[in-house]
Amino acid sequence: MTRPVFRAVPLPDAGPYRLLGPEGRHAAAVRRLRAGEELLLVDGTGGSARAVVTASHRDALDLQVCDPRRVPPASPRLTVVQALAKGEHAERAVDLLTEVGADEIVPWAAARSVVRWDGDRQARGRLRWQAVADAAAKQSRRVWWPQVTPLASTAQVAGLVRAADLGVVLHEAAGRPLADVDVAAAGSVVLVVGPEGGIAPEEVDALGAVACRLGPEVLRTSSAGIAAAAALLSRTGRWA
Repeated sequence: MTRPVFRAVPLPDAGPYRLLGPEGRHAAAVRRLRAGEELLLVDGTGGSARAVVTASHRDALDLQVCDPRRVPPASPRLTVVQALAKGEHAERAVDLLTEVGADEIVPWAAARSVVRWDGDRQARGRLRWQAVADAAAKQSRRVWWPQVTPLASTAQVAGLVRAADLGVVLHEAAGRPLADVDVAAAGSVVLVVGPEGGIAPEEVDALGAVACRLGPEVLRTSSAGIAAAAALLSRTGRWA
């Protein structure tokens, strides 16, 4: 049976440990873990440890932590710029991008985005995206969890592209297929995914990224990112 994953920050050293708070409550009351069962603790920044339940309480678990270890960050680092999308499409994109391996997710206020994060919506939207990413990271058993950044403008996204070793923007009218793009074995990759209405021509010019198409089909904004991320990562040592 696969060990369930729970977050513990900071990651404990080997020895006795009590899992408290929302994670402890979920483990004890929802998952109903009992003495003798095993789980995996992660801190979201590369640390993980196997743990055995020694006692279960109403909203906490007593554990014996074994074999703590740290995993270096993956390379190349993948940042995905995801344009704001309506309804469940944005959260679905965040969920899938986390599962496939995105290291950072940047919400983007694209010109043709129907959704706008004005005022307090910026903070609420970012928190919601981060919660979705955290849940997906736990489900996919990641030890490095992606961070959702503050909302970015087109100028800020262009800065991310300039600083990266490779910047790619998906565009349905691009002449170059994504399959022809060389991906370095290390460094950083920025992938830009537009909104439902597509990326405006002036944005493509401003971003300065390599414009590519995925194929003859036009994908939704919620699925284009994961398809492109998978195509890029499959050509790196991360999927070796």
